[in-house]
Amino acid sequence: MTSQSIIQGIVLLLYLVAMIMVGFIFYKKNTTHADYILGGRGMNIWVTSMSAQASDMSGWLLMGLPGTAYLLGAGTTEAAWTAIGLAIGTYLNWLIVAKPLRKYTQIAGNSITIPDFLQNRFRSKSNVLRVFAALFILIFFTVYTSSMFAAGAKLFDYIFDMGYLPALILSVVVVAVYTYLGGFKAVCWTDLFQGLLMFFAIIIVAVFMYRDLNGTGFVWSQLGDISLGITKGFGAMGIVSAIAWGFGYFGQPHILTRFMAIRSSKEIKPARIIAMVWVIISLALAVIIGMLANPFLKQLMATGQLPAGVLGADGMLADSEKVFMVLIQHMFPTIIAGVLLAAVLAAIMSTADSQLLVASSSFSSDIYNTIFNKNASEKKLLLISRLAIIVIAAIAFVLAIDPNSSVFEIVAHAWAGFGAAFGPIILCSLFWKRCNENGALAGVISGGATALLWAYVPALIWGADIPAIFTVYEIIPGAVISFICIFVVSLLTKAPSEEVISEFESVRKADI
Repeated sequence: MTSQSIIQGIVLLLYLVAMIMVGFIFYKKNTTHADYILGGRGMNIWVTSMSAQASDMSGWLLMGLPGTAYLLGAGTTEAAWTAIGLAIGTYLNWLIVAKPLRKYTQIAGNSITIPDFLQNRFRSKSNVLRVFAALFILIFFTVYTSSMFAAGAKLFDYIFDMGYLPALILSVVVVAVYTYLGGFKAVCWTDLFQGLLMFFAIIIVAVFMYRDLNGTGFVWSQLGDISLGITKGFGAMGIVSAIAWGFGYFGQPHILTRFMAIRSSKEIKPARIIAMVWVIISLALAVIIGMLANPFLKQLMATGQLPAGVLGADGMLADSEKVFMVLIQHMFPTIIAGVLLAAVLAAIMSTADSQLLVASSSFSSDIYNTIFNKNASEKKLLLISRLAIIVIAAIAFVLAIDPNSSVFEIVAHAWAGFGAAFGPIILCSLFWKRCNENGALAGVISGGATALLWAYVPALIWGADIPAIFTVYEIIPGAVISFICIFVVSLLTKAPSEEVISEFESVRKADI
């Protein structure tokens, strides 16, 4: 390990210690289960907006997206269209879903999880809908969390040169301990800092790359290539699949819980403005950095600033998802590089902790407290939530053991699963009063199952020769099937009671 790596490692370790200390600070402030998993609905504008976006973008923003743009090179238009879809989805989620969800979850029995809300929304007397929703959250978030652990392992391995498996263990332990201690309040407040760190890191890297590539001529010609690719397209199927990422926002529990936790529904609008500024700038620069990384690294190699062996015989990095880290380490002085690398760690932690927390709350509230112990005390539920974090982290660790796992691909599958299982029913529950419990159950099961089957079964049947229709992003067929099932089953079964309809109407008029 070089002196540079040691200094950068110390900076990262100090950052980790600071995050864990925040967990300790909030440890004794979580006196109830509701405090631990939703923070008492007391988050302010800045905490809500930054926490929602930091937990949303994750290591994918600083690893997956730049890595994909770097790897595709001239085909960067795919990454650009994905970024466009995400920006649109973020805006619509804040505009359409955030305010009514904040109001409805409090009016409907003060619901503190998405499965809890679905049960209360439809006045369900059985626990079938709630349990199925919780099971999908556990499955998809365990997979999603594994991608964040893999991203953390790549970072630690790159800095400390410790091997993937030890780095993975370190990644899992740090995130699990911090989340176990702090709960929702600690997660959200640290996300505020981590979101700002990610934002400034991506701006600084982009500005220095622009400067070092010697002026506007080359950079703008590269941006022109992307513009040309976007306007002339990279295939209708590809464009639809990329933009479909945006629909996934309507069904992401770790983002939706931020809307549920803001202290007032009236504060949604200013929080949305802050979030959109962050998202548009961050996504655009992530794609641009990835696109410019290839010529930039070759320039560093030509001037002797990049050691031999960093790039392969093909002139590319062996692992494209490390491109942001490689750029940082060879662009800036050691200590500054360490701080900027902490931004990558911040991106990973801000999502992994949120996912672990939501998954554990679904187990404790929607499975344990619903099936196994209906009379569990607040203290017992708090303990079960914390134990669930350890178990889920252990399973995610096993899923992330493969060092060749792609953060981008794992996130894509988990994102589609959530979007298809929960996106349609969240929209229907908020805006269609004829929607009923039977339709909701059919939508959750059919959407989640379709996304899973679409992602894996065609490859098992056809191998590399998958028919074109099955190459479309699985969130699309999953969401379409879910919507169809919700509408058909709801209309064919008994209409909601007058009590449910009355509550639905009251949400529109309420300000909370």
